[in-house]
Amino acid sequence: MGKTVMITGAGSGFGKGASRALAARGHTVIATTETDDQAAALAAEAPELTVERLDVTTGDVAKAAAWDLDVLVDNAGAGQTGPMADVPIDRVRRLFEVNVFGTLAVTQAVLPGMVARGSGRIVILSSIAGVLSAPGFGPYAMTKHALEAMGKAMRAELAGQGVDVTLVNPGPYLTGFNDRMADSMWEWFGEGSLNAPSTPLFEMMRQFVTTDQRDPVEVVDRLVEIVEAETTEEHNFIPPEIAELAGG
Repeated sequence: MGKTVMITGAGSGFGKGASRALAARGHTVIATTETDDQAAALAAEAPELTVERLDVTTGDVAKAAAWDLDVLVDNAGAGQTGPMADVPIDRVRRLFEVNVFGTLAVTQAVLPGMVARGSGRIVILSSIAGVLSAPGFGPYAMTKHALEAMGKAMRAELAGQGVDVTLVNPGPYLTGFNDRMADSMWEWFGEGSLNAPSTPLFEMMRQFVTTDQRDPVEVVDRLVEIVEAETTEEHNFIPPEIAELAGG
């Protein structure tokens, strides 16, 4: 039986791929994007989807409360790298607004309907950065660590009300997101940078994240499995062997 699934950040990457894959399997998919331009482009490309503009940092979030959802996939996110000693606090604050507060806001908007019905699933896109941190990737990892705390707490809190919460932790996948995020760290290595002497260390981490990235279809396929599964685990590391980096 088909489910009604909402996916945030569906204009590209995992969100777009999962939206189309789930629709192809007979599910009703509400694919949301940050901007009107993204929504128009996605609607033209994928008429099988119900496309809505929903910026998770604005009043758009209220739209989600009106939709009767079986599954919410919290996929919308932003990336920012840079040395913790140098990156401007407003950049870090913006990252939290999107990745943490925006995710929580959308989730809170849809939960009353799920709880009233006694069933539902929340799928939170974390990252391997949710359980690890590394030079240059502190700002992003901070937000994903926060999502880990949110997801784990909600999984325990909502299980008794029929709502399942699960975390997805991908490694480096070739969507373009990792490359853009990794390149952003070089803004902070000019004159006066406190971390300039450590430049080789930061370059090593950039190479690690951007080299030999995997096919994003692996994550898309796993998201489809999670949406359709009877039950879930707390974490879903993709590929599974990446859990070894976290000692799992």
